[in-house]
Amino acid sequence: MSVEPSAPTRCGFVALVGAPNAGKSTLLNALVGAKVSIVTRKAQTTRAQIRGVLTRDADQAIFIDTPGVFQPKRRLDRAMVNSAWTGAGDADVVSFIVDAAKGLSAEVESIVEGLARISAPIVLVLNKVDKSDREKLMELAKSLNDRVPFARTFMLSALNGDGVNDFLDWVLAHLPPGPWHFPEDQISDMSLAITAAEVTREKLFERVHDEIPYNSTVEVEQFEVQKDGSYRIQEVVYVTRDTHKKIVLGQGGQTIKAIGAAARKELMDLFETKVHLFLFVKVRAKWADDPERYEQMGLEFGQ
Repeated sequence: MSVEPSAPTRCGFVALVGAPNAGKSTLLNALVGAKVSIVTRKAQTTRAQIRGVLTRDADQAIFIDTPGVFQPKRRLDRAMVNSAWTGAGDADVVSFIVDAAKGLSAEVESIVEGLARISAPIVLVLNKVDKSDREKLMELAKSLNDRVPFARTFMLSALNGDGVNDFLDWVLAHLPPGPWHFPEDQISDMSLAITAAEVTREKLFERVHDEIPYNSTVEVEQFEVQKDGSYRIQEVVYVTRDTHKKIVLGQGGQTIKAIGAAARKELMDLFETKVHLFLFVKVRAKWADDPERYEQMGLEFGQ
């Protein structure tokens, strides 16, 4: 629904914060109504802040899918956790997403302590309620509300959509007055090139989930719009070891071909045009210590 330019509008940033695999990316996609953040069964898939935009009537909510907060061990880990807390600190509303089936994990306990530094209103979102019984849900909600003054508590399932609209209605009603930051029809702040790289990274993780922990990343080397309107995309999968390169390539190149085919299919659905996708695999032993890689991912290099 379009809004007249003179109509009062509201616009704000809503951070989705939680432990790895709490369902933040799934919730973001459900809120926006389209896939803007990759989702895999692998924890810590989201590496930087990804923004999904929802405009409804006079309101525009910019949801920030932050990396899962966990105990960092490496430079990349520290950069991801720092990105999550930065996103929370800059938001107008912070949504603490908790996997209701897992309950009070060590990561959740750590985040509860960190929430004390947040000045914005915080809401508790118990996700995956379809996997937990009501008595445990109520106990979990009470335990967390006794420790943090949440503005509201929501119980939902991002995967099947139950309760998502109630959460969305509350968020939109609590946005601050102000002009929109994005056009009405825009659903993400990611460029087409970054979207393409993220989709390929998702298919990579899905295919080699167990063999390649976190020693891989995907970068777009070329993104060209052809005369017929199709996209020609050339991407490089960087891994840290020759053994990982062999795994990603697979016997006779079958694994990388399968990754490319899955990524190409999804990209054509997303972009609504033909996509020519070319994937290459290269070894870069210390890509995770390269400042340029962090800049491309939107992360602070740090120490």
